[in-house]
Amino acid sequence: MPIRYLASLTAHERTARANLHLGAALAFVAGALNAGGFLAIGQYTSHMTGMLSSAADNLVLGQLPLVAGAFLSVLAFAGGAASTALMVNYARRDGARNAYMPALLLEAMLLLVFGLLGANLRQHELVDLSLTAILLCYTMGMQNALITKISNAEIRTTHVTGLVTDIGIELGKLFYWNREGEGTGRRLVRANREKLRVHLALVFSFLLGGVAGASGFKYVGFSSTVPLALALVALSAAPFFSERKQQ
Repeated sequence: MPIRYLASLTAHERTARANLHLGAALAFVAGALNAGGFLAIGQYTSHMTGMLSSAADNLVLGQLPLVAGAFLSVLAFAGGAASTALMVNYARRDGARNAYMPALLLEAMLLLVFGLLGANLRQHELVDLSLTAILLCYTMGMQNALITKISNAEIRTTHVTGLVTDIGIELGKLFYWNREGEGTGRRLVRANREKLRVHLALVFSFLLGGVAGASGFKYVGFSSTVPLALALVALSAAPFFSERKQQ
């Protein structure tokens, strides 16, 4: 049963339930990496809005090395997203039954590298930016592109600005008062309660992951990401074992 359930999360045939559960799981991972990564390297790595704002501020202040570091972070994030797109599209073209397994396995391997070698990578810098930060930005880009591809752009997990915006919009619809008579020739305002529920779940998962990640880095250190990597390995390998069990 657990294997079949895990396999359904990355199956080609998508359901709203699978999108929600997979999105919540990956949002938890993203929250853990973002919050824990901040304790590890003093930098958030999941949202590029802050990176570009930092680049603008430092450009005005004349801190060109920091500007270059911010752009490297953005390039790393974009490179991770591009890598996922290449792997998923290639696997789909070849008719692979589990087109998402290569990207998930690569993300798991990168998390293992981060967990086992993160302290050493932090000591090496490229234009005032640690290699650990570049690795995290790349991983975040991979994950965001992966859930975007799987859910047909319905869900993103590495940043919550858009999610909170949509929550606010749906709450505005929910509390809107449709006066009597508006139903005649006018479209009533109705909140999308399912969308609201999904986005609230994703934000909560991101927050919960952040608490877990920050606690892990505080008390355990870089190796606290190893369980996250193993969870991604289980998620990616489940379809393979599920097919073998059915044979």
